[in-house]
Amino acid sequence: MINLLLAASMSAAIPAVAPEPVDARPAMFMVRDQDTTIYLFGTFHALDGQSDWFNGDLRDAFESSQELVLETIVPEHGPQPLLPASGTRQSFASYSVAPSASFLATTRLALSAGQSRGMSVGNGADMVLRHAAESEGKDVEGLETLELQLRMFDRMPSAVAPRPASASTGSAGPVADLTNAMSDMQSAWKRGDQSVFVHMLDQLRQASPDTYRMMFTERNERWADWVRARMQAPGTVFVAVGAGHLAGPDSLLVRLAERGIPSQRVN
Repeated sequence: MINLLLAASMSAAIPAVAPEPVDARPAMFMVRDQDTTIYLFGTFHALDGQSDWFNGDLRDAFESSQELVLETIVPEHGPQPLLPASGTRQSFASYSVAPSASFLATTRLALSAGQSRGMSVGNGADMVLRHAAESEGKDVEGLETLELQLRMFDRMPSAVAPRPASASTGSAGPVADLTNAMSDMQSAWKRGDQSVFVHMLDQLRQASPDTYRMMFTERNERWADWVRARMQAPGTVFVAVGAGHLAGPDSLLVRLAERGIPSQRVN
């Protein structure tokens, strides 16, 4: 979902990219020592289900792992905190936090744009991986709680709210702009092209430094500490986080390198 919200905030800033491949190869990295291997896979949270990406080296890495670690564990039944329909506090009753108006508006816009291209969270990489792990009896856990994510969105600066259409700029409107941006991002993800995410992150950092810090800098620091601690125990772990967290100068990979943990791309 965070990928969708980023696309909503930066819908006019992402350059057009080449058509997406049918046989996708999204980016995956690895850190390891003598008795621990941690795969770091960059996900796209909502996909159209038109490409086969869960194969090859990526599938092998997943199957060799004893546990799956996602950004957070989103409930699949009952209230859907990240996908509010009414925008009322009742949708978030179990979490004692109400999202901001800008978060709600951006979420609705992102969902509408994604659905127009057949993209859904159910087809997203996170959900596919989670279902596969659960069916195989793997442990599944989150790097952070859902309530923590909701509180982050509640504090998100209004600068990330969707921008209105402007006749003077020739914009087709926020939904059309966002639909194109999300399609371009999905195509880049399927090709394993990190440059599009680097560009997106740079635009976000310039437009809203506080949002960038909250969504990427601070979280990547915490997650790097988690990886460093996990490296002290033996085993193989498959960590799946949004692709934007593995791109740019403040990425999780950079933070790991600063802690003396080098990574390598494996696909």
